[in-house]
Amino acid sequence: MLVAISAAEAPQVSLSAADVRLMTLRAQGFLGVEGRRGGVPALLRRLGAVQLDTISVLARSHELVAYARLGPIPRDRIERAYWHPRQPTAFEYWSHAACVLPIEDWPYYAFRRRALRARGKRWHQSHQQACTEVLAKLRAEGPLTATQLGGAKNGGAWWDWSDTKIAVEWLLDVGEVICVRREGWRRVYDLPERVLPSEMLAASPTDEECLARLAATAARSLGAVTRADLIDYHRLRELTSPGTRHADLVDEAARTAGLVEVSIEGMGRGGAAAAAWADPAALAQASAGVRGRHRVTLLSPFDSLIWDRKRTRRMFGFDHLLEAYVPKARRVHGYFAMPLLAGGRLVGRVDPVRQGQTLVARQLSLETAAAVAPMARALREAAQWVGCSVVAVERADPPHLAQRLRTALT
Repeated sequence: MLVAISAAEAPQVSLSAADVRLMTLRAQGFLGVEGRRGGVPALLRRLGAVQLDTISVLARSHELVAYARLGPIPRDRIERAYWHPRQPTAFEYWSHAACVLPIEDWPYYAFRRRALRARGKRWHQSHQQACTEVLAKLRAEGPLTATQLGGAKNGGAWWDWSDTKIAVEWLLDVGEVICVRREGWRRVYDLPERVLPSEMLAASPTDEECLARLAATAARSLGAVTRADLIDYHRLRELTSPGTRHADLVDEAARTAGLVEVSIEGMGRGGAAAAAWADPAALAQASAGVRGRHRVTLLSPFDSLIWDRKRTRRMFGFDHLLEAYVPKARRVHGYFAMPLLAGGRLVGRVDPVRQGQTLVARQLSLETAAAVAPMARALREAAQWVGCSVVAVERADPPHLAQRLRTALT
């Protein structure tokens, strides 16, 4: 419940954890009908960033993010919406991680491009000659993949990039090339002047202006944010400009963005209230008591709703960890455990895999017996979306709910 406090005190509005949870669910597109309007392009603008990852279980993560909010729309339609073949609506760059980003945000990642250029490298040291050759080839031949540019690997481990791959990734880092589409999961590199409108190319926002834009994006996507949330959403700790730590600028960025100062009960140290900011539109909806239907769905482990493990624990009382990179013997919930969202809560998780026409729940856990029906519903819908006609459950926890779940599935 939102509580107004005396005008002599600041901040002016106190939010409970439950308030923020509902604000976040609505902002993320899981509560009410607003989140389903406008399809994938509107979803991307609302979230500000959709994470990419090489892992593909039911589908790749950026597809799962759209599915979780919009329902079982065709996967090829999702791909076309991200990577429009004629009119680019998105580009790929570094935000929370490697992400699909709205094309209109290109100018506001200039702070990161400048910081990388000042550092002089990201992972590998690039060579000027290779960079010159890559740019010349792109100018002469048009958009190309790393393979078409001359090869991505040297033949060793997956991190053993060729000089060409190092060069084109560095040029992507500093904005001399851009990626606005993928083909067969390969980045297609192009020159910014060929795909961006002239006003975007000419724009040169300061670091402060960039961070204000991204602060507004983070608040719009999460509803209400602490300082740590603002820093984590775009991973602002990872880069600095000479003499500046971007994480140190978030307070001023929040004020410049017009965010509303609030406090969140019980989210500070020792259970104290935490200073935070709210998106004005999200706060107005919360104050008006706007409600709506909750989405029941499985979430990608890379979904922005659960990017931050500490926030997920605070908001949902749910410990989320991607175990794909954990040795198999030490996994608790499975390789690609997908949390179950139902009734605005995280009430279970499942590690799925496709085997022919069967979606197999290799390992599944439920918080309560009330989660059986939502899990069955979510599994049936996910199976249909990826072309499976049968759902099989290998292992369920607690075991006494396994038969009830199998019955619900049939």
